[in-house]
Amino acid sequence: MNRLETDILVIGAGAAGMGAAICAANSGVSVIVVERNPDAGGILNQCIHNGFGLHYFKKEFTGPEFAYQLYSKTKESGIQFLFNHFLLQLDLKNKTAIFASEEGIKLIACKALIYTAGARERPFGSLLIPGDRVSGIFTAGVAQRLTNIENRLPGTKALILGSGDIGLIMARRLTLEGVEVVAVCERMPYPGGLARNIDQCLKDFGIPLLLSTTVTEVRGDGRLREVITSSLDENYNIIEGTQRSWSVDTLVLSVGLVPSTTPIMDYFSIDSKSRGVIVDNCMRTDKDWIFSAGNCVIIYDLVDYVTYQGEMAGRSAVNYIKNGNNPARYPIKKGNGVGVINCSYYVENSDLELYIRVNKPKEKAKLVVRSDNTIIYEGKPSAFIPSEMVRVKIKAEKIDDSFKKSSLVTEIIDL
Repeated sequence: MNRLETDILVIGAGAAGMGAAICAANSGVSVIVVERNPDAGGILNQCIHNGFGLHYFKKEFTGPEFAYQLYSKTKESGIQFLFNHFLLQLDLKNKTAIFASEEGIKLIACKALIYTAGARERPFGSLLIPGDRVSGIFTAGVAQRLTNIENRLPGTKALILGSGDIGLIMARRLTLEGVEVVAVCERMPYPGGLARNIDQCLKDFGIPLLLSTTVTEVRGDGRLREVITSSLDENYNIIEGTQRSWSVDTLVLSVGLVPSTTPIMDYFSIDSKSRGVIVDNCMRTDKDWIFSAGNCVIIYDLVDYVTYQGEMAGRSAVNYIKNGNNPARYPIKKGNGVGVINCSYYVENSDLELYIRVNKPKEKAKLVVRSDNTIIYEGKPSAFIPSEMVRVKIKAEKIDDSFKKSSLVTEIIDL
């Protein structure tokens, strides 16, 4: 049994993990990053389309290029990487993580831990769609990996369920590779992906987007041969008589991501609804020495945001090691119109950076952050859609001057 020691242990070598590691190492502490895959970058490595890095690097990269830029920075900082390592359990008493590797069981003791394991896709089984047990049904991420990394097409004629960004991008990618994409269906009355991806991936290629529509049956003998879709009413009930048959051999699912928290859900608090790690605005969990960032907290729409939050976790972990302070923190509550928010607590005397998704589209509204009846932040009137996050930065002095030391409330006010 091997044993290592480090100041900061990072679990996950995606954008959040590398951002955290770089930030921490540049502060003079030792850092080990553990990754279950054979290389760094996570999901970025199969996202060969562009659009990454415009915020963080001020340049546009593909996913692998963005990952390479971050990984190059880790080499400048003396960070140690351990690949092909799988987390087995945490020893909270001794601040030790236990991993399985090709060399056997490995124990890594640390002063602070940062969990950045990303997210996983919702599988077909979770949708409870009746029909035959057939091959030819893939999540969008699996279809992306097959096409972009393994150079294998999932099929010849496809229907995509869900208008999440990966699904939209795969509609374009499969079309470019010669697969006929007959339609993208979305159960909500509005798209689930970014507006730019609707334009560039569907409209530019003449692929129809069918809103308020879902898959209600799959048919086939061994391989998928037919998909039945139905229209939905405002309460998401099937409208009888709207069934439509599609002759396809492939069904691609882009039905959302779930934070990857199963390995650690017994060790610190997890949101029962979103399954994300519960953190404060400094990315600290309910264990003072454990921090978390990235898609295992909430699902972000830009990898740039994931990297920023990783950096925040890195700074906070270093601060914990060097100062050992345990400042007071207060709840951040979701008010009207707010569907997702990146943190559940505010640490006093700290800057507050919020990432928020609305729960439904708003043609004209404004974001307000308040303490009781005192408004701390008021955004400009604008349109909001659930697929695009709102990023807000509020200085500590602006909060603490008017904060009632009870809770903060974020809400979307219709205009």
